[in-house]
Amino acid sequence: MRSREVAKEDMTNNQNARTSPPSATLPVMDGEAINRALRRIAHEIIERNSELASVVLAGIPSRGVEIARRIAGIIESLAKTPVATGVIDVSMHRDDVGKRAELPRVQASRLPLPLENKTVIIVDDVFFTGRTARAAMDAINSFGRPARIQLAALIDRGHRELPIRVDYVGKNLPTAAGERVRLRLEKVDGEPDAVWLVKEEKA
Repeated sequence: MRSREVAKEDMTNNQNARTSPPSATLPVMDGEAINRALRRIAHEIIERNSELASVVLAGIPSRGVEIARRIAGIIESLAKTPVATGVIDVSMHRDDVGKRAELPRVQASRLPLPLENKTVIIVDDVFFTGRTARAAMDAINSFGRPARIQLAALIDRGHRELPIRVDYVGKNLPTAAGERVRLRLEKVDGEPDAVWLVKEEKA
């Protein structure tokens, strides 16, 4: 399941598309800017974690997994130390799962066990309300009790509903509540890496 934090155009059916006001799409980051942001996150992780062998980058499907993989590769190239990666699915840990008409598609979580004495860094694409991160922490705790849990995100768009702070941010992007962040990664979406801000225009 792709992270709920990213509002996606394909979630809007044709009927809604006909009745919604037109939108303006503003470019935010291209592929080079995304690479720079991930490199900056990698540097910060190295600086704050002296024992990189104890670090696990746990990506939230689907773009968070790709972002975690890329950050791990950058860290290895900089520090000459491999960093473990994993997948943490939050589908059944969300606080709205009982309110949905249909159950979300569940993907297998894969983490290098045991988690004790490990620093698990949750990696997501866009950080929004904080509810996905809370669900990810619950999911991780079902596998064990890591020494620390940290959060990393390519984009932090604000509008927190829970008292959760991102430790590593590629870009802080102030947004209005009704705006959407559109993120594409070539390895996941088959489109060039890019981030746009989609603004709903007044009718």
